[in-house]
Amino acid sequence: MPVHRQPGIVVTDHVLPVPLDHAAPDGEQIDVFAREVVAAGKDPERLPWLVFLQGGPGNRSPRPLGRDGWLSRALDDYRVLLLDQRGTGRSTPANRQTLPLRGDAAAQADYLAHFRADSIVRDCELLRRHLLGDGGRWSVLGQSFGGFCAVTYLSFAPEALREVLITGGLPGLRVTPEDVYRAAYPRILRKNAAHYARYPEDVARVRDIVRHLREHSVLLPGGGPLTPHAFQALGLMLGSGSGSHTLHYLVEDAFVTGPAGPVLSDSFLAQAQGHLSFAGAPLYALLHEPIYGQQSVSREGTRWAAERVRSEFPDFDADAALDDDAPVFFSGETVHPWMFETDPALAPLRETAELLAQRGQWPDLYDPARLAHNDVPVVAAVYHDDMYVDTAHSLATAQSIRGLRTWITDEYEHDGLRVSDGRVLDRLVRMVRGEL
Repeated sequence: MPVHRQPGIVVTDHVLPVPLDHAAPDGEQIDVFAREVVAAGKDPERLPWLVFLQGGPGNRSPRPLGRDGWLSRALDDYRVLLLDQRGTGRSTPANRQTLPLRGDAAAQADYLAHFRADSIVRDCELLRRHLLGDGGRWSVLGQSFGGFCAVTYLSFAPEALREVLITGGLPGLRVTPEDVYRAAYPRILRKNAAHYARYPEDVARVRDIVRHLREHSVLLPGGGPLTPHAFQALGLMLGSGSGSHTLHYLVEDAFVTGPAGPVLSDSFLAQAQGHLSFAGAPLYALLHEPIYGQQSVSREGTRWAAERVRSEFPDFDADAALDDDAPVFFSGETVHPWMFETDPALAPLRETAELLAQRGQWPDLYDPARLAHNDVPVVAAVYHDDMYVDTAHSLATAQSIRGLRTWITDEYEHDGLRVSDGRVLDRLVRMVRGEL
């Protein structure tokens, strides 16, 4: 186990082989990586464990650079384990380069069916037994999708948990993918309206960019086309605390004047690609809708629910907006089939994505009956009008989990854990201890 020292922390790496399919424990194995972090000078054996489940799906755990942010607050009281969820980071990777080793698209889709919250939780259980022994219990901190995983953990193995802290990640227990997006699109429109109220000059700038993209073929530095739909997908950033400002600075100087007239600058295109590319997290695109699949809700596939539901919200039609001299609205946290044509990191996985979208009868991820009898201390930060996770769905779930306490706030957006310098985590820790 490699051990490293950084300013204020001691870091230990752990790698554990786990079954690809936990229903076949003697079958194929994959690796799961986790990074243990302890405050320098503290005895780790005297500290309780706190497992951090990252947002996503498909994002690796944070890479510590010393003692800062929410991690610094966690290290006051815990021995922290940063998990690279299966398929991400230093765990056995799943991307356009590795998935062809599985075989054809059908084999790849079958493989990726084992990369949802149910498998992640079972990986955690093997890690817990490996690090703590069969009788050990640990705490869980789940951010966004990590909170979804934490609720799955409470459903599957509550006896393993000392306490659960959730930030922006209480899922609807029995909502369909269509329910998710019918609730999401109005929130996205509100975020657009707030952005244009803050930066009214961006209305004309965005219209000029979309008009240019409609009239010209524009390629991003990685070779993928920047279409109007792809440009609209930059709205994903509107759900973070600084996202509206970042979007404004992106579009304010998008054009430069070349020999043939105005063109989108290399700087703009490079920044846009950084926000739009799934090269660093392809599982986000492949599994974003399957994380909502549950056979008790629907025995059909998710079938590109975001794309189908978007047609019910004509305000997102960029062509109509240009023709009507109206603002062009950005989309948000939605994945669409055209992304597997415009993004070079996803294009080789287009057929695999289609098979996942059509896959039916996903196993249930939550057990409402068990959650109703929960006896694990649970606290959750619910962000008012969270663009990524519906507040109404979150509060309904909060009422369905026995003993769960919520902190509902508009002080932070969805990224409150990351940007609050430990204040969000500190409040949750005090809540779970009964100090608030």
